[in-house]
Amino acid sequence: MYPSGIKRAMIVFTTISAAIMELIDTSIVNVALSQISGNLGATIEDTSWVVTAYAIANVIIIPLTGFLQRYFGRKNYYLSSIIIFTVASYMCGNADSLWTLVAWRFIQGIGGGALLSTSQGILFDAFEPKKRAMASGIFGMGIVLGPTIGPTLGGIIVDNYSWPLIFTINIPFGVLAALLTITFIDKKEEELNIDRSAIRIDYIGIAMLVLGVGSLQYVLEKGQSEDWFEDRTICLLSATTIIGLGMFIWRQFIEKVPIINLRVLKNRNLFASNVLTFVCGFGLFGSVFIFPVLVQRIMGYTPTEAGFAIVPGTIVGLFLMPIIGKTLGSGTPPIIYVVIGFTAFIFHGYFSSLATAESSLMWFAFPQLLRGVGTACLMVPLINQAMVGLKPQDYASGIGLTNMLRQLGGAFGIAMMNTFVTQRYAVHRADLITNTAANDPEMMQRLTGATNMFLSKGLNFLDAQQAAFKSIDFSITKQSYLLAYLDSFLLISLFFIITIPFLFMLRTQKVSVEAQAKIAEESH
Repeated sequence: MYPSGIKRAMIVFTTISAAIMELIDTSIVNVALSQISGNLGATIEDTSWVVTAYAIANVIIIPLTGFLQRYFGRKNYYLSSIIIFTVASYMCGNADSLWTLVAWRFIQGIGGGALLSTSQGILFDAFEPKKRAMASGIFGMGIVLGPTIGPTLGGIIVDNYSWPLIFTINIPFGVLAALLTITFIDKKEEELNIDRSAIRIDYIGIAMLVLGVGSLQYVLEKGQSEDWFEDRTICLLSATTIIGLGMFIWRQFIEKVPIINLRVLKNRNLFASNVLTFVCGFGLFGSVFIFPVLVQRIMGYTPTEAGFAIVPGTIVGLFLMPIIGKTLGSGTPPIIYVVIGFTAFIFHGYFSSLATAESSLMWFAFPQLLRGVGTACLMVPLINQAMVGLKPQDYASGIGLTNMLRQLGGAFGIAMMNTFVTQRYAVHRADLITNTAANDPEMMQRLTGATNMFLSKGLNFLDAQQAAFKSIDFSITKQSYLLAYLDSFLLISLFFIITIPFLFMLRTQKVSVEAQAKIAEESH
């Protein structure tokens, strides 16, 4: 018997709001690092651990969600995760030192990591099989809204209030979500009589997963700031990643009841879908990360203005998600939307790369609309496409891998954007300096003009000339970063282009109503 009326509405509200709350916290802190750094007396590099700790906890817990649901029961695990997330949010907002904040952010990430996947399963169970494609569209709205609204909300809070509100704003929503969970979300039949003694816990496999994924996430998050393999810790953790994940993969193939059934990757369709999901995460999180940095650092916009510039793409995504979900349910093959999504992201990167230092936020509206179309056309269809051809007992493993790879793609995208911008900045700066030789007529004319400007402000000749050189150096730096950021948008397009061959590995049939029912039942 499926819920209806107010009960179904409350389940939808609870699961979507919990998922959005978790996803917002993946990006809301980014715009507040300077304020947190100044308030807690730490460097920006150390303060970035506030972001890193949450991301590491998220990526560790997501692949374990299915096992933890089976062991504790889905409702118990979901409610506990909401409570952990809410309490940790309160403690983050009241932290009086950087490392206390980092510790509670890690705990917050442990609670938050469960909300996304578990919310999906609970939402799907509230709909009849024939309506679950629509449920996918509704859930996809949350996936699109969360990462993009984070910088906007963070910018408003930072510009008008204080950084602790970034965390404590979660408290009323967390309390409400917990109360609604207790009231409206029922336990499934198998949750009522869980025989935990019959559930074998692969402690070694879990330890290897935590060690491998945690180390990988650290390397991705901190590699650029620590100069990659010039740093001993990065080298050590890179080796730990290889050993940990290698041993984890080995154990999953020899265990009778693995934590994650990696054998499903033998399915060509699932393998290709997961590669495309990884690229989708790369494109979404990479573009949402790099755009606010570009318009703030180069064009001088405030965090609030930068956040609101992302809104057009978000609105388009929210509008398209239910439509896509409905058409998937009525028979449209997911691959059609995947192709449209790839095309939109490729042109999003291309048009974004055409910006100049004088481009207005309105100029970016069209590229942002393309990002919204691309995200909407990839998120839900890829989840459905991944299940085509899988046996019903393999759906849970397929969904778990898809969710994990989307998050890893996002982490990889942000890390690669950081590294790529730094490298391209150095190249562009060297090229621009080469074109500013002292005997170059244009350079001499510009230097003379700048010197005269500073002389008119009352400086003596030597000070005016030194100020002129600094002014020109600042212009070179700004232009170098601009070109580097524009190159990063082209890199996003390139990633989508080079993975186009995987589109031809996808099967074109839609997921049957019966299969969608089983996906919902097994969904994390």
